[in-house]
Amino acid sequence: MRAFFVALGTGLGLAGLITACAPEVGAGGARADFAAYCAACHGNDGRGDGPLAEGMEPAPADVTRVMRRNGGVFPKTQVMGHIAGYTMGRSESPMPQFSELLEGPQVMFDDGSGQTVPTPARLVALADYVQSLQR
Repeated sequence: MRAFFVALGTGLGLAGLITACAPEVGAGGARADFAAYCAACHGNDGRGDGPLAEGMEPAPADVTRVMRRNGGVFPKTQVMGHIAGYTMGRSESPMPQFSELLEGPQVMFDDGSGQTVPTPARLVALADYVQSLQR
């Protein structure tokens, strides 16, 4: 019985250590990144009505309708690519690249191929935040 409690304590201790070392990128950090990098064009609510949106051609996308435009599926990998600057060959895209979001801790992310790849934690968190804005 004592061995069980020692193993349990060791397991909990290791879980706490892993959690302490994991990148801390939650909704608050992603919300702050959205405010810093996206809201000027896309608006605080993501509807494409930020203070810099007036007169932009093309107009900033309403990012609250990404799922609606994709048959009810949120294309997270595609959204992350767009945020990172991959515009699928459209060189006229006014969307800037956000290299700061590509720096720092990485997490393992399944890109849809069944393989997990190291991906910037802030980029994943920001995509999750955009997903939370869907209506």
